[in-house]
Amino acid sequence: MSGSGGTDRLSPERYLPRWVPDAVRRHASAVDMLPVGSPGKVGLLDLEFERVGGRTELTGRYQKAPLHIIRPLYPDPAVPDLPYVMLMSSGGGVLQGDRYRVDVSCGEGASVHVTTQGATRLYRMEQDYATQIVGLTVGPGGYLEYLPDTTIPFGGTRFYQHVAITAHPDSTVVVGETMLAGRLARGERHAYTALCSDVEVHDTTGRLLFADPLHLVPEERAVTGPAVMDDFGVLASLYVVTTASPAQDVADAMHEALAGTGLRAGASVLPGDRGAWARVLGEWSPEVETAFMGAWDAVRRLLLGVPAPDRRRW
Repeated sequence: MSGSGGTDRLSPERYLPRWVPDAVRRHASAVDMLPVGSPGKVGLLDLEFERVGGRTELTGRYQKAPLHIIRPLYPDPAVPDLPYVMLMSSGGGVLQGDRYRVDVSCGEGASVHVTTQGATRLYRMEQDYATQIVGLTVGPGGYLEYLPDTTIPFGGTRFYQHVAITAHPDSTVVVGETMLAGRLARGERHAYTALCSDVEVHDTTGRLLFADPLHLVPEERAVTGPAVMDDFGVLASLYVVTTASPAQDVADAMHEALAGTGLRAGASVLPGDRGAWARVLGEWSPEVETAFMGAWDAVRRLLLGVPAPDRRRW
């Protein structure tokens, strides 16, 4: 399957972010290997999902190595019409000069769960930097979960990610993000050069609903504070953009799930009561992952009436 507009997708205007934080951009340079824009340095995925009959189907796909997917699976008996899609990379990690873009469109009444094959490893970058654009569009009555695995920055990496969400007022978007302070098992902590991420949510008119910038730059001491990494090793965020349930109910459900974890965590409503979000801080991945799964499970039970599956078993 393939979508339309393959030529336009290969233009730099398509896969390059319109803006890159100075903490990352100032490291721009020629790469003494495959240059930026070469085959293998630009990874593209464009996926379209529509409601067909009694379930959601993948109706459009464009992929360019190193990014690709396996076929959608339907592993959850509680929601048998909801496909699970795994994003994969043949490169094994993100290298200097890489420019990735992932777009997922969830049409009217469709639903989909998107995750990754494993942790995203950001390797050491001695030249230039790497970027990734993620575009999520959800139509009326649509339900999309984008829950990638953990991001692990190696020492010296320079990375910027922009997550842009366009949500219809009658839709639900659940987006998660988990990042480590480094390769914790090796004793590496905040050894990266710059790790920056911007999450922006717009309605279908283009009006900005909310934004959450997270710019971690160790040399500027921009990694501490209760809303950033502080002295913890793992940070996880879960955003639930929805009008299917009152925003306070969503926040309360996540707060209750996180209250007994013993971690530093909290949940609150999003601007305009368009849903809720939660943030969790912990020392090690397993405890944060368990808390994150608990919050996601609470959201699933509230909005869909079913528990969250074990995403390590499908």
